[in-house]
Amino acid sequence: MEINKVIKDGCCKLDLSGRLDTITSPQLEEELKELPENINELILDLKELEYVSSAGLRVFLNAQKSMSAKGKMVLRNVNEEIMEVLDMTGFTQILTIE
Repeated sequence: MEINKVIKDGCCKLDLSGRLDTITSPQLEEELKELPENINELILDLKELEYVSSAGLRVFLNAQKSMSAKGKMVLRNVNEEIMEVLDMTGFTQILTIE
């Protein structure tokens, strides 16, 4: 998985590409842990994300919990396959998807 990070004016946008699974989810967790404290908006752009496993969903959930205390988190450009996983697991009711 590749992560492209852009931080501007309290907003962090992470473009994710490839597979978010048991092997790669620690990479995203580490990126999220290293975010500056002043970030009040987190955008995860999933346009190029091909696959997400339960480990990846756990990272999304933890990020949502963390960001809800100081701002918001949004998933953008969710493709059909990823949306199906989010829908089947009930994550569409928990996460903000644009």
